[in-house]
Amino acid sequence: MTRIARFASAPGVPDAVGPYVQATSAGGFVFTTGQIPAAPGERIGSFADEVRATLGHLGSVLTAADSGLDHIVKVNAYLSSPDQIDTYNHEYARFMAGHRPARTTVCVGLWGVSMEIDCIAVVAPDGGVGP
Repeated sequence: MTRIARFASAPGVPDAVGPYVQATSAGGFVFTTGQIPAAPGERIGSFADEVRATLGHLGSVLTAADSGLDHIVKVNAYLSSPDQIDTYNHEYARFMAGHRPARTTVCVGLWGVSMEIDCIAVVAPDGGVGP
């Protein structure tokens, strides 16, 4: 039987706003909930600031689940405007530091936030955290 671990919250990450956890780990993979820059309706600066905050939250959730940004195999990004793609790509490339997981990016209507990102990652091979 596959062990399933659920991670309700990670330090510095906005709490879930519904009946779900920040991440679930099963079969050697970590599946994250969509991360947002701040609480819905709250702005934290420029869109670039929001991208960095969201990717930082994603990293924190992965760390809590014994993984890390360098262990991501698939990213799904949801932007609220096609005008955001250049800024998103610039900040995303900086965070991924040469690691280039598979990715899907779409523009959708979001509820009070400019973007949301979720991912699938592998658990770090040594059971420790990635960067």
